[in-house]
Amino acid sequence: MKQAAIFVGVLALSMVVFAQAPAQPAGQGNSGQGATGQATQPPVKRPPQAKTQPEYDAYKAAMASTNDPAAMEKAADDFASKFPDSELTVLLYSSAMQSYQTANNAEKMMEMGRKVLKLNADDPVALTGVAQVLAERTRDTDLDKQQRYDEAAKLAQHALESVDNVAVPAGTPQDKADAYKGFLRSNAYYVLGTVQYDQEKYADAEGNFRKSIDAFPSQPDPLAVLRLALSLDKQEKYPEALKFANQAVQITQENTTLGTYARNERDRLTQLTGGSAAAPAQKSPADAQNPPPKN
Repeated sequence: MKQAAIFVGVLALSMVVFAQAPAQPAGQGNSGQGATGQATQPPVKRPPQAKTQPEYDAYKAAMASTNDPAAMEKAADDFASKFPDSELTVLLYSSAMQSYQTANNAEKMMEMGRKVLKLNADDPVALTGVAQVLAERTRDTDLDKQQRYDEAAKLAQHALESVDNVAVPAGTPQDKADAYKGFLRSNAYYVLGTVQYDQEKYADAEGNFRKSIDAFPSQPDPLAVLRLALSLDKQEKYPEALKFANQAVQITQENTTLGTYARNERDRLTQLTGGSAAAPAQKSPADAQNPPPKN
């Protein structure tokens, strides 16, 4: 999901600047971890802070690997080993997660997301990231299919419950903070809709795809729009489905994978509603109703 990677990455980078050291006073930098360093951190409304200057310097050095997913993961592991009680570790694993997402490596993205959730079980970015991979990479042949769908839905629902507590840098304009939270809600609703669509609960999927679009109306996600059209199509609500298929066409580029799916669905629905456009001969209706995953 490239849109997600870009948007989340921008805010994450702004949070890097805010991760100041040392925290003042130093005694307030409690990570919530016990002697084993494995306890879950409680949600906080301020971004994580360093306790000492060496810790902050090591954090900045680790962040230099952001553009290389494997190097970013190693840097996060090394930092976690050297500073086992640091609040900044969660930011490094979050950066590794986003780096793998940008590289379109879904499995490693999910692995890093799970590391984030071990440190902060209420992180909405990691919650939606892991949930999205589970929802979109589950296949009918998977023996644990229902378990994966159930976990995806549970994580997405918890993201909706946690989003208001997400930390944003001090001084962030309220409209940008609200847009960021809206974006996270949009992703969570998208995951819920995807799980329901794959389980053939098309009316429920329709509702969540609508919520996904409404939560972030300034930049509607083309795939959420297309999946809404498909959910309506499955319910034989063809005129309304065509409306959203046309919207998906308008916000996707021709000759791209998603753009091709959107145009196939539009052409199919145009035929069903009595229009004149013909569906491409090389694509069947079934092809149009199975768009590619976001990751």
